[in-house]
This record gives sequence, C-alpha cells and structure tokens, in this order.
Amino acid sequence: MGLGGIGSGAVYWAAKRAGAGVLGLERFEFGHERGASQDHSRIIRLSYHRPEYVRFARDAYIAWSDVERASGEELVIRTGGIDLYPESAAGWIDDYVGSLEEVGGIEYEWLDAAETMRRWSPWRLTDDIRVMYQQDSGIVAAARANATHRRLAETMGATLVQNARVTEVREVGGSYELHTEAGVYRADRLIVATDAWTNELLDQLWRPINLVVTQEQVAYYAPRDAQLFSPERFPIWIWMGEPSFYGVPAFGEPGPKIGRDVGGPEVTGDDRSFEPRADYTEELDSFMREHLPGGFGAHLRQRTCLYTMTPDREFVLDLVPGHRRAAVGQGAAHAFKFASVFGKSLVELVFERKAASDVSAWSVEREILTMEDAPRSLTM
Repeated sequence: MGLGGIGSGAVYWAAKRAGAGVLGLERFEFGHERGASQDHSRIIRLSYHRPEYVRFARDAYIAWSDVERASGEELVIRTGGIDLYPESAAGWIDDYVGSLEEVGGIEYEWLDAAETMRRWSPWRLTDDIRVMYQQDSGIVAAARANATHRRLAETMGATLVQNARVTEVREVGGSYELHTEAGVYRADRLIVATDAWTNELLDQLWRPINLVVTQEQVAYYAPRDAQLFSPERFPIWIWMGEPSFYGVPAFGEPGPKIGRDVGGPEVTGDDRSFEPRADYTEELDSFMREHLPGGFGAHLRQRTCLYTMTPDREFVLDLVPGHRRAAVGQGAAHAFKFASVFGKSLVELVFERKAASDVSAWSVEREILTMEDAPRSLTM
C-alpha cells in the first residue's frame, strides 16, 4: 500500500518475485505531489552519520543499477558531492568520518574553502569551512525512478490501482482483507509504505507510532551562467550546519535547486498547504545570496513537500509486531536515495522474515516510537 518512492520500489521487487500475484494500491493518482517522493531529483550519497546507513547506501547503488539494467533508464546521475562543515558543525565530522572508515573501501577527500571555490567557482566560503568530497555522490531522478519502478512491475504482471485509499485492513483467515475506495481486495502478504498516512493503517494492524509531519519547500533559481551549474560541472551539496541546507545542480529545470532540512510548520498529510511560505523562501534566498551568489536569480519554480519523521529521525523497516507477513516502512524524510533497496528489503521481510541488507537498527518496536512525549532529534 502506497506507491510513492518506497512503495514503488517494493512493488517492483515484489513483481520480480511473484509477477501477476502482486497488487499495488495508491491513495491518490500515480505521480501525485501530495507526499514526499516527486520532483525531478533527490540526493544520493554514501556519507552518513552511522555505519548502518553507509552500508545501506552502498546496497542502494546496487539496487538502482538493477533497475537501470532492467529498464534501460538512467536513474542515478553521478555529479560528485560535497558536505560543507562550518566551524559550528565541526563536531559532526567525527561521526561521518567514523562511519565511512568503519565500513571501509569508500574514497573521500578533504578540501579547504579555497580549493572548493577553485573547483566550483559559484561558491563563496569563509576560511573556516571544511569540505568533504565524494566522487560517487549524485542525483536520483526521483519522479522518473518512481514511474520506472511502477512500469516495470506492470510489465511483470503486477496490478496497480490508483485512487484506492485503504479505509480498513484486517486479517481474515490467514490473509489480509483490504477495503478501499476502489473495492475490496485480499492479499497473503502486506507492505505498508504510506508515509504521512502510516498510522491510519498501522493502528489497525498493531498501534500507531510517533511521527512528526512538516511541510517543507524547495526553490529553483535562474543563475547568471547556467553552464556552471550543469550536472557535469557542479556537485550535489549539503551544508552541515544548523540550519542545514542542501542543493543539486540544474536538473529538470534550467537552474540549481536548494532546500532546507526541517524548517517548516507541522501539518498533516490532509491539511497541508501547497503554497510556499514567504519567510521560508527568504531563508533559501539568503543562503543563496551569501554562499552561491552566481546561482541566485529569479525563482524558476518553488515546490512544497512533506517530511514525515520519527522522533529520532531514524528509519522504520520491520515486520509489524504480531504479523509474520506484514511489514511497515517509514523513511524519516531522508530515504529516497534508498527507495529501491528499501522496497526490496520490505519484500524480503514479508517473504523470508529477513532482509539481505542489515535492517536490524530500524525496528518499529524501539521505545521512542511508542513512548509518550518522546524527545525529538530531527536534525541529522
């Protein structure tokens, strides 16, 4: 249930295993922009604060390569990537370096501000900035990847139904009965990948978990020199400060994209607005004016999206307690880079009760997900 990034990945890997026996249900129309999985691009990288994410990211590249071979589509565009650490965020470096070193075999390079600006002239950085460069970082073509997962699943016999909100789910005689706005279905196995609407279904199978939903936004700008921001010449980037910002080169639009990691108001999946907030836009504009002035120009486009996060900002990727053939996935607003391997792991759980990738860190039963007044740590 759910055919956004993770759900589309799951239906593809399920169809590889079961073909015509696979059913995918989407609450809205395919490719809708009400959730977190559309737009042209998402960042993919190997640098992470914990080694389990580094390993999972390595597996993600393998999974995306499988989909590219099956489809003939280019879904991962390697641009190189930089993590920029202002002096105030220097303490985070040890976690990221430690994770890469523990996993091993991952090349990275440290640059100072001057070298960074020499390689990528649009940047304006102060001398205190330290920069980690990884050549394998890049872009996942988000909307294209979702559509590719779904198209491949259908060619293998899967049935995908849009505008089929699940209103009731219950276990009946060893299978699951799904009542939807499009009819009643039965399934031997069940995967819940419904992001902001996770608790509507999880509450019927087990219990709700603590989730925070916010409305975020991104902006695309018309740069002075578009060639300087082409994927061949400009890397993806993450500003590792508080607040944290991120961006990608010109891809899908004729100018660079920037967003902030967690800064918008709390909403629900149903009451969110699609209108960008002026104060949020000013934060993005201010960062561009200060650090990427050559990329700052008229807004080409602004888009809103949802962040659905656990209080500790860690994934949920687990079997539903009390169910041997039902799994739940929740990406904590940083999972698109993992979408294919995330879906693959969910499929493996409902068929084999164990995923090929190590997903043991992301149990749905960890205390913070069900405790009252859970402390929040939403920055990464």
